[in-house]
Amino acid sequence: MTNTPLRINALIVDANDPERLAAFWSELLGRPVVGRTGPYVWLRREDGLGLGFQRADGPKSGKNRMHFDVTAADPAAEQRRVEALGGHRLTEYDEGGFLVMADPEGNEFCVIPDGPFELDDDGRAHYLG
Repeated sequence: MTNTPLRINALIVDANDPERLAAFWSELLGRPVVGRTGPYVWLRREDGLGLGFQRADGPKSGKNRMHFDVTAADPAAEQRRVEALGGHRLTEYDEGGFLVMADPEGNEFCVIPDGPFELDDDGRAHYLG
């Protein structure tokens, strides 16, 4: 047994249509699709982290227990781009002050500023203005 810590190798997103979801995230992140194996579609690995989409039966149900935070110099501009690619804003989270979006299959993710931003004592952000 070693004391070497584990590291995250890849994040896998369940998808009804992994090709469609991979295309959305590929365009959003600028990471091209680089492989397909069985039920998986893979984006280019960056900084040692893989991102894959796995065919899963049935639609997403409920809120994600884990989500991505993606950074942007201009979150409002990125909101428009996400929507043009088939995603949408989740306004039910507006009270928290974060820009919460969903991909075409409803997986939640936040678009946050590139630089630092403040959180209040309740964990709410205030970067949307």
